[in-house]
Amino acid sequence: MTDSQRSRGFGAAARVTALAASVMDLHVRMALQEVDRDKRRLISGGLFLAIGGTSMLLAVLAAEVALVLWIQQQWSLSLIQALLALATTNLVLAGLSLRVGGQILKAPFLTQTLESLSRSVRALLGRD
Repeated sequence: MTDSQRSRGFGAAARVTALAASVMDLHVRMALQEVDRDKRRLISGGLFLAIGGTSMLLAVLAAEVALVLWIQQQWSLSLIQALLALATTNLVLAGLSLRVGGQILKAPFLTQTLESLSRSVRALLGRD
């Protein structure tokens, strides 16, 4: 390969890289605009979720204390046995919750940005 062919190859690569960077910059700006539009909704929703989550945690703790005392009394178990039974139940419920939550969160976020980005990548690769 001669020097002129190499410089043409590097020039083409530089142009493709600059084009890809420009497209990515455009998509980042679009994503930021989407987030700005939803910022107030996200903040207030997050605040109410935090309040609800804290209240739920306190209620669950109180219910678990009552449940341990009930298990201990009903089945004539020691404190350690009652705690182990409750911990096992909690682990099963946590596993189910994590499994369901993982399935729910598989959906794409910022759909407009992701669709636009995939169209641009297809156009860059010549797969329209």
